[in-house]
Amino acid sequence: MNTLEQKYLALLDAAKRRQLPDLDSIRLCFQALSLASAIDRDCAALLAPHGLSEGRFVLLFLLDAAKDGLAPNALAGQAGVTRATITGLLDGLEREALIERHADSMDRRALTIRLTPRGKQVARKVFDQHGRWIASLFGDLSAQERNLLAGLLNKVSAGIASRSAMPGDTA
Repeated sequence: MNTLEQKYLALLDAAKRRQLPDLDSIRLCFQALSLASAIDRDCAALLAPHGLSEGRFVLLFLLDAAKDGLAPNALAGQAGVTRATITGLLDGLEREALIERHADSMDRRALTIRLTPRGKQVARKVFDQHGRWIASLFGDLSAQERNLLAGLLNKVSAGIASRSAMPGDTA
């Protein structure tokens, strides 16, 4: 079974023809990108029947954990999205009757976002399904293999972070 998407196979072939150094590292990068793509596709397919995107799912998850609700700017910060993006996501969730916007009792200009009863129900159902799916992704790995993979991924991430922090590095 080939673990590379077609576009990465084509790029790898081009890298071979150009005799780029360290083809093994290039292949590993493309393999990681292909895996991430496959996970994203499967995730989207699991969420779609519930009318959810990854962004909407994240907001449901965050709101479910916040029993008193959250302000839109707090949600945006926790979800890692802009205020404009959060507004669009909230509009969609509100249309689906999964959230409600409430005026803050202390400051009527401020909003608090809370899940509706339907939102809580959808959230629990999707979280259970999603949790089982995520756990299954690495279910074929032993605990030792998962620890090794986590360490290797952390090492690659640290290398990326240190290279991006280097002044004057434009590579």
